[in-house]
Amino acid sequence: MGKAIAAFVFLQLISICSPWPLSRNSRWIVDDASGQRVKLACVNWASHMEPMIAEGLEKKPMSEIARKITASGFNCVRFTWATHMFTRPEYRSLKVSESLDRYNLSAARAGIATNNPQILSMTVVEIHKAVVDELGRNKLMVVLDNHIGRPGWCCSDNDGNGFFNDRDFNPWEWERGLITATTAYKGNPAVVGMSIRNELRGSRQNELNWYQYMRIGANMVHNENPDVLVIISGLSYAGNLAFLKSQMLDNIPSNKSVFEGHWYSFGIPDDIWATQTNQICASVSKAIIDNLLFLTQGDNPFPFFLSEFGINERGDNEADNRYIGCLLAAVAELDLDWALWALQGSYLLREGTVDFEEVDGVLDINWDRLRNPAFLDRLQAIQHINQDFKSNHPTYYKMFHPLSGHCVQIVENGIVVANCNNASKWEQHQDDGPIKLVGSPQCLGVAGDGVAPRVSEDCSSKWKYVSSSGLHLAAQGENGGYLCLEMNASDSKLVTKKCLCVGDDLVDLSTCADNPQAQWFKFIPSNIWEYSDHHVG
Repeated sequence: MGKAIAAFVFLQLISICSPWPLSRNSRWIVDDASGQRVKLACVNWASHMEPMIAEGLEKKPMSEIARKITASGFNCVRFTWATHMFTRPEYRSLKVSESLDRYNLSAARAGIATNNPQILSMTVVEIHKAVVDELGRNKLMVVLDNHIGRPGWCCSDNDGNGFFNDRDFNPWEWERGLITATTAYKGNPAVVGMSIRNELRGSRQNELNWYQYMRIGANMVHNENPDVLVIISGLSYAGNLAFLKSQMLDNIPSNKSVFEGHWYSFGIPDDIWATQTNQICASVSKAIIDNLLFLTQGDNPFPFFLSEFGINERGDNEADNRYIGCLLAAVAELDLDWALWALQGSYLLREGTVDFEEVDGVLDINWDRLRNPAFLDRLQAIQHINQDFKSNHPTYYKMFHPLSGHCVQIVENGIVVANCNNASKWEQHQDDGPIKLVGSPQCLGVAGDGVAPRVSEDCSSKWKYVSSSGLHLAAQGENGGYLCLEMNASDSKLVTKKCLCVGDDLVDLSTCADNPQAQWFKFIPSNIWEYSDHHVG
């Protein structure tokens, strides 16, 4: 009987979160046991603010939040923590009730008493662990992110948390925090990775210290727990790892190392995005490739984890609305691992405001429902594996439409943009050549302005990229002028129309009031011929 019980307990632990542990194989993250690729499709859940309590526990039971994460298509949570919570007695010994009282969060205290009464007597470290355990019970992988030193909102150049030897960023204390947190979660099958520092920045940042401390941190984590991935961020708010082109970070646990970075619309005004969408997409995509995504290429590629991106999910930030299509095209093409910012619809306390609404949150301010279900639907194409390095199937291409998050699919009554799991399979497209179906003599052809394209054995239509974004596909219509593929918003059918924000000379208009994203398409490689659940890792 004792052996049977032990075997049952072991199987239960395995089922909490599988696969585990993970490692690096070239540019991919893989399950150690099977060698199969695992894709991180995560959402960020904040627990690094002043109260040091996972956001939302005053709104909903912990188990309900975890179930909502799974139901939303995520297989992973990037769960944040602050160094001081693990290093300073006055922080780590605080009970949840005491932390709430410290900030006069009486309404939140009452909410937790209703939704999660068992946690009020826990310390802030204990509730952090309890959340991770609950995520594991829901078969969610967890990446623990050292988000900040002193608990609070992140990030700015002068917040004292930006770089080593800033006011609240003592290197020795950071090292001790990493060791303590890694030890605390050692053996927990939910925890698959440790992100050793978020968004290094500020006037003190420099490459010499970056190499020094990233090497120290990576090895400290690995020596304490060789099972977890060690996730390493760059400089300039996790926007720059370009210096690795000249000198790779060496003497680190190579088979466990992953690099991470962030990509937001910050820094470019709404009106510039709205009037120069193609040009801005081209320039920011080039910068992201040069500074971050180059790591997935070359003779010694590494996995790259896009650990933060996101938009104002109310839809009223035009820069966000334009940038996200540009980002999705790149993420889909490279089949990146990623983490959306953010799960939380609200914060207990942010920058002095109680119950602060997070408009980038997947959930609404009351944590009742999805803030923007249509946006989550746009992520479905990147939630599943498209490139499996162990597949024996040949590579084909899906025609991805970033604005909808769907792919071109031939159906009985025409050509539509629909779920990418059933996308039509195309051969690799050469610029100014035909777009051909795999294993078929048929091609995609232009029929006329405002008319659906045809699929036939007439392969005379030569399709070329006609904007700086590289996302417009155009071919000459019957009258000799160029027409671009476009998704018709009313019925999701494919049509060809005059190219938006592109002149008759096929050159970008300097400014354009139209939104060209309905005409954005990207060929994304795949060798997955039949969808199955293992694609989400």
